[in-house]
Amino acid sequence: MDKIRIRGGSPLRGEIEIGGAKNAALPIMAAALLMDQPLRLTNVPHLADVTTMADLLAQLGVSIRIEGTTGPSSNETPRLLELTARDITKTTAPYDLVSKMRASVLVLGPLLARCGSAQVSLPGGCAIGTRPVDLHLRALTQLGAEIELRDGYIHAKAPNGLVGAEIVFPKVSVGATENLLMAASLARGETVLVNAAREPEVTDLVVCLNAMGACIEGAGTGRLRIVGTDRLHAATHRIVPDRIETGTYAMAAAITDGDIELVGARYDLISAAAEILTQAGVTIRETPRGVHVRRANGVLAGVDVMTEPFPGFPTDLQAQMMALMAPAQGAAMITETIFENRFMHVPELCRMGANINVHGATALVRGVARLRGAEVMATDLRASVSLVLAGLAAEGETTLSRVYHLDRGYERLVEKLSACGASIERIRE
Repeated sequence: MDKIRIRGGSPLRGEIEIGGAKNAALPIMAAALLMDQPLRLTNVPHLADVTTMADLLAQLGVSIRIEGTTGPSSNETPRLLELTARDITKTTAPYDLVSKMRASVLVLGPLLARCGSAQVSLPGGCAIGTRPVDLHLRALTQLGAEIELRDGYIHAKAPNGLVGAEIVFPKVSVGATENLLMAASLARGETVLVNAAREPEVTDLVVCLNAMGACIEGAGTGRLRIVGTDRLHAATHRIVPDRIETGTYAMAAAITDGDIELVGARYDLISAAAEILTQAGVTIRETPRGVHVRRANGVLAGVDVMTEPFPGFPTDLQAQMMALMAPAQGAAMITETIFENRFMHVPELCRMGANINVHGATALVRGVARLRGAEVMATDLRASVSLVLAGLAAEGETTLSRVYHLDRGYERLVEKLSACGASIERIRE
């Protein structure tokens, strides 16, 4: 099993290219199931989760073509992905693929709308919480779907097609919003989603669906109106830049006292994180090519953070923020409101000398003079990269195991950091 070895203490200097957002690419790839014509996607990142979704779509009968790859042969980056679901040959998403990636459940809405039936494995729990799909199922039922849970699978059918309705989500759910957007695009009549997710990845899906001929209003708000259509058509769409990758590398620059330009990043997608970083003593500003990050006066200050749905501080940056606060001056209170079990990186950070105490959904981080390198283990995607950040700032050598988590969400991480002066290498075993 591969490991990553880091020798800390080198400030990052240079530029890092920000790729397409994984969390936008996955639902948009699933949207290809809604039509029999090609969906051409550009700025698609080469990541394990993207490969898993492509494998699932291929099993369902979608033809896939990749153009314009760049980068080292060991990790090529597809710049254009063409998906054509001319003939859907199968409507079952099996457990072996859904268990690898929870986003696989996003094929449920498109399959149901296009084919009138779908069987999707229940995703089960995951390292950062249960993340149930009950909101997806309840909302699809309101569109007229008949749903039964049997033998570990969601069995859904709509023999008479889906019919528009007003759906009020009891709580904000990105996945449920995405599934319903896709399903409602082919439903008869009008669907209104109330308390819908406002994340940029949801907005990117709306932009793509509208390019395919859907009629959706309200992108970026909590109220989405969809007027169903009989048929969608071919389209080309560029995946939005990854705001989580942007925030992660911004914090990497800050924790190493570096100076980095994040090329291709969009400031408007990370405004909440940028505000917190500014309070912590980081200068972050827009440039003609993206976003520039450095410390304002050489000192990091502890700041309090609470994760919230967009436009609040993203839960997917909480672990990285905790790593940044570990060597800051003063104390920081970090509160997690989205997932119930997302502090598993805390013991590993403490192995590196961090002073962190967890009380329920809140972690109190008291800044230490320096972090120390250690052997640590990744527990999930964002936890793994938080340990990379800590290792970049720590004295001595840090070895991170179970790095397959990183492959799910960070494209060429070792190469990007090395190019900016980090002493980091992947050890293949």
